[in-house]
Amino acid sequence: MKPADLFVIGGGPAGLAAAIAARRKGLNVTLADGARPPIDKPCGEGLMPDGLAALRSLGVTLDAAEAQPFDGIRFVDGDVAVAAQFPEGHALGVRRTVLHSRLVEAAAAAGVRMMWGASVSGLCAEGVCVAGETISAGWIAGADGFHSRVRSWAGLAVNQPVSRRFGFRIHYRVAPWSGYMELHWGAGCQIYVTPIGPQEVCAALISRDPHLRLDEALARFPRLAARLENAPHATSERGAVTGNCSLPRVYRGNVALIGDASGSVDAITGEGLCLSFQQAIALADSLASGDLARYQVAHRRLARGPTMMSNLMLAMDRRAWLRKPAFRAMAFEPRIFQTLLSFHLCVPHFS
Repeated sequence: MKPADLFVIGGGPAGLAAAIAARRKGLNVTLADGARPPIDKPCGEGLMPDGLAALRSLGVTLDAAEAQPFDGIRFVDGDVAVAAQFPEGHALGVRRTVLHSRLVEAAAAAGVRMMWGASVSGLCAEGVCVAGETISAGWIAGADGFHSRVRSWAGLAVNQPVSRRFGFRIHYRVAPWSGYMELHWGAGCQIYVTPIGPQEVCAALISRDPHLRLDEALARFPRLAARLENAPHATSERGAVTGNCSLPRVYRGNVALIGDASGSVDAITGEGLCLSFQQAIALADSLASGDLARYQVAHRRLARGPTMMSNLMLAMDRRAWLRKPAFRAMAFEPRIFQTLLSFHLCVPHFS
């Protein structure tokens, strides 16, 4: 089999973005994943303006007919609500399977060789062991998620105990009732509601309780429960793990990690996909220069803002006595929340 300049292990959005970015730099790229597209994963399904900017820089666009625009973020805690519009542009709510399909199409158009249903069993001196054979590779990117095997194979340890939380998602057939993505705060949990179509919303629960499910959690949010009470489920409930995880290094030798394999921020920030797309662009730049140390520096810089925001929001999750007066202050003076949103979604420059 033809050797690859870059072999990407993992065909989710992070792996596909890395493959596309590397092809745009002229590298010969092969990607493998044990699953077959479209690959689904429970998440809030909102692409923020900075994430859309990163996608455009990769040459990926989304059809307006299969996504739902929204203009800002609203926090709701009981009878207190505070909202802010994005400083530039809009966001899109889009089903994860639709996003994955568009990325697969873009990767195919870019000339990425994709091996679906092909499980990678390990790394070797020549490259990658996949589907019973060895494929030579100059560089290897591990994009195999939160429980990355590539991370283990490469000896890239997690920097600290992982703070895990658990997410569960259901799509409801109901017209969005606002032009915002809403984050509802309750005792020990949050529920994201993202408009993803003219007659559909995505509701995603996040908590530290692996046994808590959406139907049970909605009892803690009576106003939201009333909106969803008669809305039929468009999909069954699916779950995933999220959390803050950092690594002292994201590369060793010719192996680099990207996406959740390289460390993650809690899904409460809504920035996981954007971060992966930005990392893909930085990784491709580093591969083109032949220096993964550049990627390490860029990776740390890109993670700084989302990590700060994640820590702030998780502090509010744990301390209702802090959150409630903070939300009241922001409701009284909306410019505070607008400033926080502008800082969080500051769009970097892409090459």
